[in-house]
Amino acid sequence: MERRDLEIFLALAEELHFGRTAERLHVSQARVSQTVKQLERRIGALLFERTSRRVALTPIGRRLLEDVRPGYELIKAGVARAVAAGRGLGEPLRVGFASPLAGELVLAAASVYRGHDPAAGEVLIHETPLCDPFGLLRTGELDLLLAQFPVAEPDLRTGPVLISDTRVLAVSTRHPFAGRPSVRLEDLAAEKLLSLSGPVPAYWLDHLLPRTTPGGLPLERGEEAATRQELLALVGAGRGVHPTAAHEVRYYARPNIAYVPLADAPPLEYGLVWRAAAGTGRVRAFAEMAAEVVQRQNGPTNVCAACR
Repeated sequence: MERRDLEIFLALAEELHFGRTAERLHVSQARVSQTVKQLERRIGALLFERTSRRVALTPIGRRLLEDVRPGYELIKAGVARAVAAGRGLGEPLRVGFASPLAGELVLAAASVYRGHDPAAGEVLIHETPLCDPFGLLRTGELDLLLAQFPVAEPDLRTGPVLISDTRVLAVSTRHPFAGRPSVRLEDLAAEKLLSLSGPVPAYWLDHLLPRTTPGGLPLERGEEAATRQELLALVGAGRGVHPTAAHEVRYYARPNIAYVPLADAPPLEYGLVWRAAAGTGRVRAFAEMAAEVVQRQNGPTNVCAACR
């Protein structure tokens, strides 16, 4: 029995009137009559007694109603719960970020998201540890994460690039590079590149800290720090240098650190990431709102103006 056939049978069993049933289900009265006749032929017995003045269930029709209605109600309830979960009804949307710039973009997108659909629910933001970028996403504690690209994880999906930022080199103010207008990747061959520790994907670390210069000279990786503040402390102490995004100049200014532009380094890009198994309608809606925020400002090829 097809779902629509079942709906017609149940509605007619309640209304006991072909016209009202057709109106309730937004179908023609002929469709109702045809469906009932097909069901009766399949079952081999009348389900309704029909006269010019009344419609009534036969004993077999009444028994069929008693048997199928509980299952149908369970199916309806299950579908309704799935729809509610997909739309996030009654549940907050949890969005993570790992840098101040990303956090500001998330907040701007959340404002547009709620304004577009007041019933969308609350958006909660969470700072994620840089040393374990996808951990909270994978455990389900986050629905979305505004992360640094590239992301090449089989269980994760990505949206478009939302932020693209130039790179700078964080050095101690005592470092010879500190007084230069810019440096090139080739200049890093004699330096120790500092990084954050933790289960960061190898391809991501290679993107952040390449192993060789464009000319093929090896680049040495130095100490690893557990947090951003530890990393900056090492840089300020002259224990190494750290390539990073230009927006960090605004958020992590320190009197003993200079940020020097990396003239020939590719930009760092950021976008939204979510679990492949959790790509619900509200997740995609938020991703669209974030892209809209960026497009309204100055397009996806520059640092988001809403986040300046």
